[in-house]
Amino acid sequence: MLASFVSEEKGLPVKMTCILPVILAGGSGTRLWPLSRKSYPKQFSNVMGDKTLFQQTAQRLLSSENISFHAPITITSADFRFIVGEQLQELGIDPGAILLEPEPKNTAASILAASIFAFEKNKSAILLISPSDHIMPDKLSFHKTVEAGLPSLEKRKIVTFGIEPKYPEVGYGYIELSKDFVGEPGASEVLRFVEKPNLIKAKNMFETGNYVWNAGIFMFRAQEIIDAFKLYAPETFNLVEEAICSAVVDLDFLRLGKEPWSKLSDVSIDYAIMEKAQNLVSVQYSSHWSDLGSWEAVWRETKKDKYGNVMSSNAHAIDCKNTLLRSDNSKQQIVGLGLEDIIAIAMEDAVLVIDKDRSQDVKDVVSLLKKEKIVQASIFPKDHRPWGWFESLSTGNRFQVKRIYVKPGASLSLQSHKHRSEHWIVVEGTATVTIGEDVMSIEEGQSVYVPLRAKHRLENKNSTPLLLIEVQIGGYLGEDDIFRYEDKYSRMGDSHSN
Repeated sequence: MLASFVSEEKGLPVKMTCILPVILAGGSGTRLWPLSRKSYPKQFSNVMGDKTLFQQTAQRLLSSENISFHAPITITSADFRFIVGEQLQELGIDPGAILLEPEPKNTAASILAASIFAFEKNKSAILLISPSDHIMPDKLSFHKTVEAGLPSLEKRKIVTFGIEPKYPEVGYGYIELSKDFVGEPGASEVLRFVEKPNLIKAKNMFETGNYVWNAGIFMFRAQEIIDAFKLYAPETFNLVEEAICSAVVDLDFLRLGKEPWSKLSDVSIDYAIMEKAQNLVSVQYSSHWSDLGSWEAVWRETKKDKYGNVMSSNAHAIDCKNTLLRSDNSKQQIVGLGLEDIIAIAMEDAVLVIDKDRSQDVKDVVSLLKKEKIVQASIFPKDHRPWGWFESLSTGNRFQVKRIYVKPGASLSLQSHKHRSEHWIVVEGTATVTIGEDVMSIEEGQSVYVPLRAKHRLENKNSTPLLLIEVQIGGYLGEDDIFRYEDKYSRMGDSHSN
């Protein structure tokens, strides 16, 4: 899987260039809190539609009549590795190569790692860099825009895709283009990058007409970006190259070298390369786009009632205007009365209520919660694992009650706990349970006791899901009280990773 894109151009029309997509799927998930959190950021959630933003991105990077794509490289964190693979497989998309960052280091390191990896497989590789959390429903227009950027690659240019502004926006960075080229077909000369402006500057740039939104979408030959890093950020290049050289294959993933990666600075690709590069051009994308960077953006992108309200199926608005009411808990109703320009997001364990004009400041809410060491700042009550998920239902001084979902055919590791015993009650499906040398089948309505320190394993050997209630009893109930002896997901020894 890690080298599946190296099939080169076999079977393709002679003049059709095959592009290697790189999907950036890290991110901390703060701007759409509480739906999006560090443990499960927005790209993996169904923010809009029946597909996640990551899945929509992957579908957008499938071949069409206009353009041909290899299977992608996805770069993400180890915490999300199985989510990435699972969400691609749900769509029948070849996962290609999945590179795992030891820790977040921003887009410069991520993009360079993918570029070096691709260059080692194919010296002529053309990469298209795409964030995984944007809305771009017009796939055909996007492909035509990418096609328009290809001739610039023959001139050794780096192409950035700017978005035609629809209104003055303070939440996006901008790119200033040469007025001599604006409106012309193909690529325009880039004069400079502009940080997120205040409203007055945003209005001036919008009226000027030669500024585009910076979408963070780039295309280049791997050789060009590698040369740029050697010139403008040599230390970053050396450390990332070392991380690639010391990378380790883990199942279908490639873990980048931890030690060199830890020495990298947290730097964006814009700051490291794009603001310095002399061979940068921009192709303008004029169709619909949003980075869904705030709840106000979600409100703007969603179908509204005649009063401008957006509501989930279990939300109700009475005398409200231009308001977003959303509850992601089917058992929880949310009602707005007399609200205007308000956003209210209700999750099982957290509620956010803000003025719509302050939606860009949600990151400050998350910072406050982190400072107060409030777990909801980063962690969901539902914890996704490669075999399924679990969620905590109740916690006391020496006990915890969880609901556990095991996917068909999935298995937890053979493990033991030093500080807790467990009771499992099957409420749906049939569990295969190993305790010591005994293997037993536990059906719906039956239960089993797992003693302290006993080697045990939970499996679902059936074609239907397994659901059970787990009661933990002990002096310490943390997720790091696990010692793994065998594991199909290569998680061994003392660990709290998923």
